[in-house]
Amino acid sequence: MPSVELTDEQVVELVRQLPPERQRAALLALASGAAGRRAERMQFAEEQLRRRSAEHGLDWDRMSDGEREAFVDKLIHEDRSCGS
Repeated sequence: MPSVELTDEQVVELVRQLPPERQRAALLALASGAAGRRAERMQFAEEQLRRRSAEHGLDWDRMSDGEREAFVDKLIHEDRSCGS
């Protein structure tokens, strides 16, 4: 099957030309794909946070939400200070 390269604007304009029910179906199809990728990204991020917390002698799964937030804040500030 041949393929055509379109700009984002062209794709949006094509979707706008569809009848409303087809627009909705197209948007739902795109959203469901994005949701799946979001779940994958969240799982990856959580694995990385578990690994980083273990490197600091902490157990991510036993930390409270407040402790997790403080730990992530500490990581963010460590990375910023290293890059400066």
